[in-house]
Amino acid sequence: MFGINRRLKQNGVLGINRRNAQYIMRYNPRSLYPLVDDKLRTKQLALDAGMAVPELYGVVKSQYDVRRLADIVAGHNKFVIKPAHGSGGDGILVIDRTQNEKYRTCSGQYVPISTLKHHVSNTLSGQYSLGGLPDNAMIEYCVEFDSVFEAVSYRGVPDVRIIVLMGYPVMAMVRLPTRMSVGKANLHQGAIGVGVDLASGVTLQGVWGNSIINEHPDTGNPITGIQIPEWGKMMESAARCFELSKLGYLGVDIVLDRDLGPLILELNARPGLNIQIANCEGLHGRLQTVEKNVDPEASVDERLAFSADHFRASPDLFESRADDFGLKTESDANLSEHAAEVIDIRSKKASSSR
Repeated sequence: MFGINRRLKQNGVLGINRRNAQYIMRYNPRSLYPLVDDKLRTKQLALDAGMAVPELYGVVKSQYDVRRLADIVAGHNKFVIKPAHGSGGDGILVIDRTQNEKYRTCSGQYVPISTLKHHVSNTLSGQYSLGGLPDNAMIEYCVEFDSVFEAVSYRGVPDVRIIVLMGYPVMAMVRLPTRMSVGKANLHQGAIGVGVDLASGVTLQGVWGNSIINEHPDTGNPITGIQIPEWGKMMESAARCFELSKLGYLGVDIVLDRDLGPLILELNARPGLNIQIANCEGLHGRLQTVEKNVDPEASVDERLAFSADHFRASPDLFESRADDFGLKTESDANLSEHAAEVIDIRSKKASSSR
């Protein structure tokens, strides 16, 4: 235990306490949190700044308005229902097909409108919101992910997370849905985290659970060496979110639509730290590099050039650092055993929390 903690510190891995004290508290005034904690406000901020976001079909704000749901989704074969103040992917319901007044979820199950209304009602009551407070339900465009991800995603939509400090992108990863994550791009639920080279937008090796992998466990296709289309535009969008939100330290989530290109999905004032595992590199060193060289007058292009120059990936160091990060390389058979263990652990946790 102490050995791995020492190695993580030597590799510049940022822990929760240091993240909170040195970066969140220092760079993110609490008065600005509502701008990103409320996805409706974030969406409007992005639109006002001329940035692309998924189209909003409607908002349900009261239990009385739940009856309007059928009218809101009418004419849309696909759509997403999500809590305005949700976190960690909880409460997001993706409908990928509508047929004969039945709605197919990303798990493949067809449900009636009454099930969707029940979900929206739970959302309004605060079941999925931060702090359990009453919430609003958003119904928006369902992203058609780019074909580059088709072979390395199970049902759901992959997304890209970019950590930004004072407008300088410092680290990135792509999150790939799996069968275990039920089509959600959420690492805690079983999605894959794949590091991305900031300079080129090419994927590195992936991490699933505590294992380094090179292939998607469900599709069997390679997840390394993928050139993410329109990477420069994604980086620019992430950098511009500093001016958009005024938050110095934030996580920017972007999806790549096959027709619309990069879309800002949401911003996070308290981004998680698993991105370090996906890249097999600590954040602290990169953040310190920005702090030592930050130029308040630098343009977006200048900040992007700095990040590309200073934070190029070293793929050859990935596996050499695996042991320091408590990771291991497993065969496909062992990965299947690992997946079963994770599912079993999640089931036990769910049962114990009831």
